[in-house]
Amino acid sequence: MKIRIIAVGHIKETYLKDGIALYLTRIKPYSDIEIIEVDDEPAKDNMSLKEIELIKFKEGEKVLKLLKNNDYLISLDLDKKQYKSPEFATFLSKKLDLGGSKVTFVIGGSYGLSDELKKRANDSLSLSEMTFLHQMTRLILLEQIYRAFKINRNEVYHK
Repeated sequence: MKIRIIAVGHIKETYLKDGIALYLTRIKPYSDIEIIEVDDEPAKDNMSLKEIELIKFKEGEKVLKLLKNNDYLISLDLDKKQYKSPEFATFLSKKLDLGGSKVTFVIGGSYGLSDELKKRANDSLSLSEMTFLHQMTRLILLEQIYRAFKINRNEVYHK
């Protein structure tokens, strides 16, 4: 099994880097996993919608260049379906089967995903209706992936 997370932007906060490293280590016995970061585009305050769309487009292009035609892509999108952890465990298991044991998640930049990237996604999901610090999304996703493996193997972590 292989899981790849492509994320726009770089983690700067030490506490998040430590948490991400912890969950990458915890997931390794269950799946090969990697995180690929792409540079986010510079943004200024009070941008127009057109400027925001251009940023999303440029960031989306960077992500699309990393994808192969047969990559099973799951986008994180605020407006999509949310899952309870056991439902996400089932979802991930099914998607790993569909993707030939390989799944790629994409986390957009602070303004979200480009339309092109949304169209390329095979599936989409939302982590919550709540708003999180953009950099925390990786840690939350990793924790849920780890939890999904534990749930699917009837192991204790999720209790």
